[in-house]
Amino acid sequence: MEFDTIAAISTPMGEGAIAIVRLSGDQAISIADKLFRGVGGKRLKETASHTIHYGHMMDLKTNEIAEEVMVSVMKAPKTFTKENVVEINCHGGIASVNRVLQLVLSNGARLAEPGEFTKRAFLNGRIDLSQAEAVMDLIRAKTDRAMNVALGQMEGRLSKLIRKLRQEILETLAHVEVNIDYPEYDDVEEMTHQLLLEKGSYVKEEIEKLLRTSHQGKILREGLSTVIVGRPNVGKSSLLNSLVQENKAIVTDIPGTTRDVIEEYVNVRGVPLRLLDTAGIRETEDIVERIGVERSRQVLKEADLILLVLNYSDDLSSEDENLFKAVEGMDVIVIVNKTDLPQRINMERVRELSQNHKLVTTSLLEDQGVDELEEAIAALFFEGSIEARDMTYVSNSRHIALLNQALSAMEDALMAVEMGTPIDIVQIDFTRTWELLGEVIGDSVHESLIDQLFSQFCLGK
Repeated sequence: MEFDTIAAISTPMGEGAIAIVRLSGDQAISIADKLFRGVGGKRLKETASHTIHYGHMMDLKTNEIAEEVMVSVMKAPKTFTKENVVEINCHGGIASVNRVLQLVLSNGARLAEPGEFTKRAFLNGRIDLSQAEAVMDLIRAKTDRAMNVALGQMEGRLSKLIRKLRQEILETLAHVEVNIDYPEYDDVEEMTHQLLLEKGSYVKEEIEKLLRTSHQGKILREGLSTVIVGRPNVGKSSLLNSLVQENKAIVTDIPGTTRDVIEEYVNVRGVPLRLLDTAGIRETEDIVERIGVERSRQVLKEADLILLVLNYSDDLSSEDENLFKAVEGMDVIVIVNKTDLPQRINMERVRELSQNHKLVTTSLLEDQGVDELEEAIAALFFEGSIEARDMTYVSNSRHIALLNQALSAMEDALMAVEMGTPIDIVQIDFTRTWELLGEVIGDSVHESLIDQLFSQFCLGK
């Protein structure tokens, strides 16, 4: 498959030590060579693959030096896109990198679309669709654990397992066809049903194993939506600042200081939290505060984890009791804060209300109890199993949805076998499972979906 030559800036815009303009396509080396003047008249066309060269980019209209550069030359097919690739390293200013980009665009390249380099790697067979999606997961990873999951997927760990299951289904269907076409034995139908049961049960179990990792994988990929709730002035903003380790939220003794939802990402023991500090939930006549309280109630419904904060030095109020009712059935950690002050709260009643939740006591002012809280968050969701590096984690929502559909199709097939349904009807569900697994890695996927997926990538990737 041959495409035109594309170019884009592959490093973030702004001031920095270096910036990179990347080209990919059949004419990538020729375009760069036209503009490059190397030491001793070196020509990029004549250099060995995977080498880097010092020189200058020239403005051919004025015949003046446009930029001092280091140019990497990588020849097809041993490149990320399996095409000729050139990376021009220039100074990291906005003007310098844009000047180099404009030079290559005016000499035969076109500006790449978002994600087009990775898209070409997929279309040219360098990676499959699940590996391509892992590239963006790697860029967006907020913790080491999330990065390890993305690296595993990029290396093809998920792809290999999916291909193995698809091959298992294909071989099973081939055996069934042979049995149907050559029914020399009286017990051929029984043999065929037994084969379908054995192979179908194996595929079903493997898909279920993958889906068991999806909860943790999705958390690592997208972060836990974590909402801090409580009455005004119990220490919610102090908790946010303590977890983020910065003064992101204003902390005062005046109730109602936080008027809106404050959002921040934080890494807690390898668990990425999308931390939301909410306005204190209470009845109020203040119009602005009331809007904040309504927003707090809304984010509460959408949260993965609730951090419910109580005041150790205050009586347990009806508003506190109502909060426990509001979070019933959710993952909740109850935090009794301000233990440095005299006790007024009824801890017996708190324990009674928290019997289904983890209870932690803290003094955020004196930085006490934060380690225990972080440990409780990690234990609640991962229980240590995330450390198994040899496991294949599914983290992508698209993959999870397809695997659930594939599991459903295989369950229908196995039920049909047990009910004695004709083999040709059972084959339909086996084939459907095979197709759905193929969509995970891109072996059977619509072009519109491919375009949509790659449009979410950053420019130059």
